[in-house]
Amino acid sequence: MIKIGCHLSCAKGYAHMAEEAHQIGANTFQFFTRNPRGGSAKPMDEKDIAEFEQLCEKYEIDVILAHAPYTLNCCSAKPDIREFAIHTMKEDLGRMEYTPHQLYNFHPGSHVGQGVEVGIQLIIQALNQVLAPNQTTTVLLETMAGKGSEIGSRFEEIKQIIDGVKEKEKLGVCLDTCHVSDAGYDIIHDLDDVLQEFDEIIGLERLKAIHLNDSMNPPNSHKDRHQKIGEGTLGIQTFQNIINHPKLKNLPFFLETPNELDGYAKEIALLKKYYNP
Repeated sequence: MIKIGCHLSCAKGYAHMAEEAHQIGANTFQFFTRNPRGGSAKPMDEKDIAEFEQLCEKYEIDVILAHAPYTLNCCSAKPDIREFAIHTMKEDLGRMEYTPHQLYNFHPGSHVGQGVEVGIQLIIQALNQVLAPNQTTTVLLETMAGKGSEIGSRFEEIKQIIDGVKEKEKLGVCLDTCHVSDAGYDIIHDLDDVLQEFDEIIGLERLKAIHLNDSMNPPNSHKDRHQKIGEGTLGIQTFQNIINHPKLKNLPFFLETPNELDGYAKEIALLKKYYNP
């Protein structure tokens, strides 16, 4: 069975997200750990977590993906912004232990004119402060589109980050289909070659999740504008190839398309129809 879900709001708690996911045909989901623009997180509710665990068993939800706020920038030129990112990630990973053995995704960051090498070293320094040997959560570096001074649009950059981190067994990668296409990887015509390149540089064992997003822009545009599945430049056939690829089909897929819940329900039903068990 395909593991597929979408981005849900955590405002009403974990149990509500599990119910909402089930209602739209999902068996996994992604959520922001707090306001996507930053700010404080709601206190954890142990009663809510207990109910959530029961619903996960009932609805066969075995993986969820928490997403760090967009405002985090581990490689900012400003020390206070870097410290905010480190503090937030530490707090988030502490909260993740209420739902152990799950996934936490973040955007590597933008070097804002310092250069890629400086940016990568700052990300490594941040992760070495954040990751703990006893944590159960796997932290995912998201592949980026290469907009502005973003780091992570090339597989080599992600590998360099992983190589520099002490607790590298706690790290994985989330591949975003819109981002990798916008970054110049031809997943439309040469998915096998892209995955081989990923495997040779990073290792497919590091790939833990897929963000399923069509793109509003042509490949290699470095713009990062998500589109609904089959309505962008990637096209529906690309997504059929991705969800059925033997090296990908058992991973969890998360929709981040411009949709409300009813739109996500339609996309989930569509992708289920195209999935070959």
